[in-house]
Amino acid sequence: MGAESLGPHSPVSELRAALEGGDLSAVTLTERTLESIARTDDTIGAWLRTADESALEAASNVDARRASGEALGPLAGIPVGIKDMICTRGLKTTAASKMLANFVPPYDATVITRLRGADAIPIGKLNQDEFAMGSSNENSAFGAVRNPWDHGRVPGGSSGGSAAAIAAGQVPLTLGTDTGGSIRQPASFCGVVGFKPTYGRVSRYGVVAFASSLDQVGPLAANVEDATALLEVLCGHDPLDSTSIPGAAPALMAELDREVTGLRVGVPAEYFGEGLDSQVEDSVRASLAGLESQGAQLIPIALPHTSYAVATYYVIATAEASSNLSRYDGVRYTHRTDRVDDLKSLYERSRAEGFGPEVKRRIILGTYALSSGYYDAYYLKAQQVRTLIVEDFQRAFQSCDVIAAPVAPTTAFVLGERTEDPLQMYLQDILTIPASLAGLPCGSIPCGLDSSGLPVGMQLIAPAQDEATLVRAAAAVERHSGFANRRPVRGEA
Repeated sequence: MGAESLGPHSPVSELRAALEGGDLSAVTLTERTLESIARTDDTIGAWLRTADESALEAASNVDARRASGEALGPLAGIPVGIKDMICTRGLKTTAASKMLANFVPPYDATVITRLRGADAIPIGKLNQDEFAMGSSNENSAFGAVRNPWDHGRVPGGSSGGSAAAIAAGQVPLTLGTDTGGSIRQPASFCGVVGFKPTYGRVSRYGVVAFASSLDQVGPLAANVEDATALLEVLCGHDPLDSTSIPGAAPALMAELDREVTGLRVGVPAEYFGEGLDSQVEDSVRASLAGLESQGAQLIPIALPHTSYAVATYYVIATAEASSNLSRYDGVRYTHRTDRVDDLKSLYERSRAEGFGPEVKRRIILGTYALSSGYYDAYYLKAQQVRTLIVEDFQRAFQSCDVIAAPVAPTTAFVLGERTEDPLQMYLQDILTIPASLAGLPCGSIPCGLDSSGLPVGMQLIAPAQDEATLVRAAAAVERHSGFANRRPVRGEA
């Protein structure tokens, strides 16, 4: 492939080879990425803002250092899109909310520091559900994102912009965040790869908080190799995050070519029950057969408390959101109402004007769960059930090495179809929430298309801190499906 045909839609391995060989400059790749976004994003809506000047300056710096013979980082010159939950120094970080519409962070999140240390090029901020609260990316204060495979359908949420930008071929790599499925579900809907690491594997410092015991940053890409390369850069202990796992980051790239002969793959009956679309099940079971054909062993397992996961999550996550979002009061860096009579009216009106309906709903739910007289009945009970869910996984991993299941009950649904029914929207995460509550590393790998031509994702869940097995199994799923770097024709950039 000639360098003139390389661009943001190309695999990172090809881009790196061209950059290192001198056939492509970082400035040219950055320009092509910005041009692709400008040309295609009117119909997708994945981007809230691009950082043209700083991105081109960073790319020019990479080119100059390469020309001087300086050793460069593993992602040198590769553009990366950033979900708008992640603080970027000097570039607005709004969490897709009017509450933070004018917030410009004075510092970088640790994951951004790691990207810069790897000489990647942060290219701009991606659209999302407001404060990461949603499963369709329709809750953004700045407009919905559309699925590149079908512009009348949702891309999933809350990292819908991050997944759609990859599917549309606008950028090679993106960062998302996953609290209850917000990387995996949009990755499944958009036919891309998305990984959520073990809780604490990637620093949360500088990430706008939704639910602090659940939030985790992870990569999205068009293939497993690219996602793994980005994940390896993100991982590692951070003293600025008290929940960060001590010790060295795992080496993951070597896992991509490892065979899965003898790998024990757990298949949970609870994930294949009522409500699962038959075409989704067919695609996932075909990929299970593909793993088996490569030497893996399929083992039936039970995760008996799965049915309690959604209720448990929507107590814990909303309670933590109620606490975290109390800082947005109109006093300092947030939206401030013009109609101030006293301190109480400042708080009430600033929040009423700044927060969207879904954020308000979750704050109310969480505040109720934490209120006097209800704490033990709701929040404490939810934490106890969370422990049971964790124990389910611990027992399951005694007989298997990785768990395989669907990501979502359906493929991407029509825009507006579920906005009036919050419960049906919440149930979209029924298959992703359990692993989030247990803090486990997991991911979505494309495994097929339904009869409408919409992507289906297989979910893989590994034991805590075992991203190596997750990557190994993901590569095997991809080898069977042949879905690497596959995009809708309309999404080619």
